[in-house]
Amino acid sequence: MSSRSDTEYGAVVYDLDGTLVRLAVNWNAAATEAVEAFAAAGVDVADADLWSLFEAAPDHGMAEELESILSTHERRGAERSIRLPHADRVPEWRVPVGVCSLNAESACRLALDRHSLSGHVDAIVGRDSVATHKPDPEPLLTTIDRLGADPATALFVGDTERDARTAERAGVAFEWVEE
Repeated sequence: MSSRSDTEYGAVVYDLDGTLVRLAVNWNAAATEAVEAFAAAGVDVADADLWSLFEAAPDHGMAEELESILSTHERRGAERSIRLPHADRVPEWRVPVGVCSLNAESACRLALDRHSLSGHVDAIVGRDSVATHKPDPEPLLTTIDRLGADPATALFVGDTERDARTAERAGVAFEWVEE
């Protein structure tokens, strides 16, 4: 939990899935499709989980295809996503608000549209928006930059240890989403 009051922040950035919404993604189906794509390319990925496949994809020339598979599943999940209680805070901020997510930017946009949050979000950075992904600080810092804010006055709100590490590495205050 952050130690500052809400009025002291120059910008607020949210993680998406698990923080503002719960994407209804069938991750097993996404993993099966990804394994099949690797197999079709002659790459043995037996017993690999989806995150391992994501990390290994560039080494096997599969990054673009895997991104397509993942973003398709995430967009479907965004269309059926469930709004979480923390989303109600988004319109209340009097500072710029952004989203920084490990999900594809297009899925973020769909979920925000579905839950009438798009008009309250000034910048969105997804997994495919920049060259790196959380916990590297670049996506969060890019979001804050797009909001025209200073990382020293920003707040990142998330639900995972990865989010907390991202904030720490970026020098940004962090707040855990409480269930």
